[in-house]
Amino acid sequence: MSDYVIVTDSSADLPASLVQELGVEVLPLSFTVQGKTYHNYPDDREMDPKVFYKMLRDGEMATTSAVNVAEYTAMLEPLLQAGKDVLVLAFSSGLSTTYQSSVIAVNELAEQYPDRKICTVDTLCASMGQGLMVWLAVQEQRKGKSLEEVRDWVEENKLHLCHWFTVDDLHFLKRGGRISAATAVVGTMLSIKPVLHVDDEGHLISMGKARGRGASLTALVDHMEQTVTDVDTVFISHGDCLADAEKVAADVKKRFGTKDIRINYVGPVIGAHAGPGTVALFFLGTKR
Repeated sequence: MSDYVIVTDSSADLPASLVQELGVEVLPLSFTVQGKTYHNYPDDREMDPKVFYKMLRDGEMATTSAVNVAEYTAMLEPLLQAGKDVLVLAFSSGLSTTYQSSVIAVNELAEQYPDRKICTVDTLCASMGQGLMVWLAVQEQRKGKSLEEVRDWVEENKLHLCHWFTVDDLHFLKRGGRISAATAVVGTMLSIKPVLHVDDEGHLISMGKARGRGASLTALVDHMEQTVTDVDTVFISHGDCLADAEKVAADVKKRFGTKDIRINYVGPVIGAHAGPGTVALFFLGTKR
């Protein structure tokens, strides 16, 4: 069986330690703030997420850029030249053009390297939901499954990867066109916190509201209780609000006895749209 590498992009929000543990390659997306563009590497070498979220809290606007074809090609080609096959697990096509870029790059490289296997999957996942999908794919790879078998496993299971989010400040969703200005103003006055999820098309969709922060954090775990099928490994990401992420983790442990809970920042690419105070919970379930 040929040696193959799993490649993903930085919107998976995998911490550098986990990237190393899994042996995956991560292509950074970029973000622009205060007129300067940074790459979002897993080791945060260009900007610490704490600094990024402080900028957002201070009123700075951030914009984000997808990975383009040339960037994909530059990362994938050396792997093929080294005699490795490649499976790309890309950020949701419902939220970014990153997957479309990967398709173009993969098709061009497949022609140039006919002896190598290379394919890409639209995970329809985001943040550590994409990270958890990559983690699960590596577990399948370690069982000795071939590239095609892992690709098929991801395709069969990606709509079981549940993403539940809440945000603390509605104005970031309003700015990104996710909710109306009137909803943001009324919601802020009444301390209403939206509960959102990523749907089967990979879009971020509002699924309900909770009154107050505590209720919205509990609502994430309530949703998990309704659909969860695998309580062994759960990922949680946060927009610089570790204490709230830890509250959710404690609730998950209490209800399900989950031992393996990984927590990391929501990276700048998704954080720019969801804002500081975002908390997201990811797990395998019956449906999204």
